[in-house]
Amino acid sequence: MKILVLNGPNINMLGIREPGIYGQDSFETLCDTVRAYAAEHGIEVKLFQSNHEGALVDEIQAAWRVFDGIVINPGAYTHTSIALLDALKAVSIPTVEVHISDVSRREEFRQISYVRQAAEKTICGHGIAGYTEAMAYLAERYGEKR
Repeated sequence: MKILVLNGPNINMLGIREPGIYGQDSFETLCDTVRAYAAEHGIEVKLFQSNHEGALVDEIQAAWRVFDGIVINPGAYTHTSIALLDALKAVSIPTVEVHISDVSRREEFRQISYVRQAAEKTICGHGIAGYTEAMAYLAERYGEKR
């Protein structure tokens, strides 16, 4: 199974940005955790982070017919990006939306998720463990079918 793990704006600032909300783990720790989980479970993984919406759209489009699943933490683009939604719909790759914090308990504007409309599952508030939970979900659900 091949999984694309996408991270949107400011995820590269983990451990620095609001550690009371996002925790102490660094972006490097997140990437190491994802790679280790993938290696242990026979999953090919590509990690990509960008602060630019178009770069994320390009990665989603490039995933078509290449990846079996997408794990995406769109960061602030969760609440604003119809472009990400449209790209995910276009490629029709099984997608899990992940948020490190529990966005359901945060500001009102964070209650809207455009990406969720294309995701079949959302994991919130589990820290970086949410990424491995998402990968496990995709592997269990689609690993043998593809």
